[in-house]
Amino acid sequence: MSLTVEVFVREPDGGIRILDVPDDAFHSGGFESWRTTVWGSEFVRSPAARFLPVLAEGDLYVEAGEVPDLLREVASLRTHLDAIAVGTERPRTLEEHRDNLDVRLRIIEESSHRALEIGGGVLIW
Repeated sequence: MSLTVEVFVREPDGGIRILDVPDDAFHSGGFESWRTTVWGSEFVRSPAARFLPVLAEGDLYVEAGEVPDLLREVASLRTHLDAIAVGTERPRTLEEHRDNLDVRLRIIEESSHRALEIGGGVLIW
């Protein structure tokens, strides 16, 4: 299984409505194991990440007003991408793992930008 990155809007009753993902969009936030081995790791927490480490405990709901903060967090993690890749490397080569991390961060960024356009939030679950 893998983590899924979705865009949602809040309904008047407080519930959420997950928006359809465009057919050409890839929306994986990583493998399910990444909840703890990557996003919840000390290598992601150490650059002061506050959103993605939540995945170690459960699903991540980033409300519309917090999406710019999520984008800043992803940008910060990109500056530490090599250290994160080295610290969280799995059975892939380091280069493959780094590229995979880069792709997942880009997916989160793209979903965040889509959420900003419509005043929605981002769900990773």
